[in-house]
Amino acid sequence: MIPWNLLLLDKALRASWAADTCSPDDQADWHRDNPAWGHCDITALIVNDIFGGDLLVGEVHLDGAQHGFHWWNRLPSGVELDLTHEQFQRGQAVTAARVVERPPGPLHRWDEYLLLRERVIKHLGHLPEPAI
Repeated sequence: MIPWNLLLLDKALRASWAADTCSPDDQADWHRDNPAWGHCDITALIVNDIFGGDLLVGEVHLDGAQHGFHWWNRLPSGVELDLTHEQFQRGQAVTAARVVERPPGPLHRWDEYLLLRERVIKHLGHLPEPAI
């Protein structure tokens, strides 16, 4: 197995995001120019599989109205890591951050999560098993 680091994980995720792994609610707005769009939840779960730590969720607001939620990670060291933050290109603000428990069992977006993991594995090799 070839050792990898956070930079390699970031590159593997970016190469793996696509319309078919985007959240169904966001697919109409997904574009290759903004590949992180609609991938925060399953990306945060893959990072959590690898590094552990906390899952964070916040509310996304644009022009005073809530437009869904955003997920990212707090690593065991306390460092917050958001590999999909650049998806917010229209001036969205993320507020009301809170720690959430990892959803138990097969996820709401299980198929997309597994597809993204499979693609990342093709770039990096073995990943820790999902924490289900």
